[in-house]
Amino acid sequence: MERVRFAVYGVGPIGSLITRYGIERNWMELVGAFDIDPLKIGRDVGEVIGLNEKIGVFVEKPSIDVLKTVKPDIVLHATGSFLDKVYEQILDAVRAGSDVISTCETLSYPYYRYPDLAGRRDLEAKKNNSTILGAGINPGFLLDLLPAVLTTSCIKVEKVTARRVIDASKRRESFRKKIGLGLEQVAFNEKIERGELTAHVGYAESVYLLADALKLKLDSVYEKQDAITADREIKMENMVIQPGRVRGIRGYGVGLIRDKEVIRVEFIAVAGAEEEFEEIIIEGVPRITWRSTGGTPGDIATSAVVLNYVPTVLDSDPGLAIVTRLKAPSYCSF
Repeated sequence: MERVRFAVYGVGPIGSLITRYGIERNWMELVGAFDIDPLKIGRDVGEVIGLNEKIGVFVEKPSIDVLKTVKPDIVLHATGSFLDKVYEQILDAVRAGSDVISTCETLSYPYYRYPDLAGRRDLEAKKNNSTILGAGINPGFLLDLLPAVLTTSCIKVEKVTARRVIDASKRRESFRKKIGLGLEQVAFNEKIERGELTAHVGYAESVYLLADALKLKLDSVYEKQDAITADREIKMENMVIQPGRVRGIRGYGVGLIRDKEVIRVEFIAVAGAEEEFEEIIIEGVPRITWRSTGGTPGDIATSAVVLNYVPTVLDSDPGLAIVTRLKAPSYCSF
């Protein structure tokens, strides 16, 4: 197999991991790295992502002209959660002739929040012979694709519940801020309302992906998330959460058919969680309960999902893809 020429768009926490683990794969070759941060532009990627060596690729300010010059086979994109904010970034990569895998949560099932953009993206990808995929650990695997795979041994499925619980105190600082750790509950609610906090993005997307895999026609989908406040003082690295302040979030997405829950996904991220785990319950014939121990480290796992989808995406038909309509990925060693 010829080495896959890849570029990373967005050299933040996730993009740095994608870069680090991508260059470790002998079948992949890093040919470009792009970011808008002036403190990163012009520096060797190895230095930016914390390696002890320079690798000879420098971070550049993104533009379609640079992308066309670099000519990556695939662009691994990790800059934002909302498709309308990153639409042009992905479009530039497509117009440069590259396939794209993005960690953008709302791209995982764009027909829900952005049906018009999804249609335009599909046409643009086909026009440029490119494939676009939104994928990550959640949405993109743990609460949607994995439950779908587990139904393979069922002859009947009535309801699927997928749940993930993580200890927010073990996560990176940007994640802690995203879920509002340490805020008063009123301030949390106001920031969520103004869009200054996103907390978790993708409950509904996971519901729709799972429904797509099971060929369920949902009548309605809704999602909600709330703050969880501390009932005691919680000490974390560089932070102490006082009683009554936000220690995490609890959210869910639900899919209904004739007012009956057929899909439910839940995500709980709290500082000081007693246990981290994922749990999938399939009510059907036979009834199945699957549960992980120790939980899944989200950042590393997200970079793994992106990298392991590279061969699948390169081998897929042009257009906008979703994970439930592609060949199931796996670790690729070649």
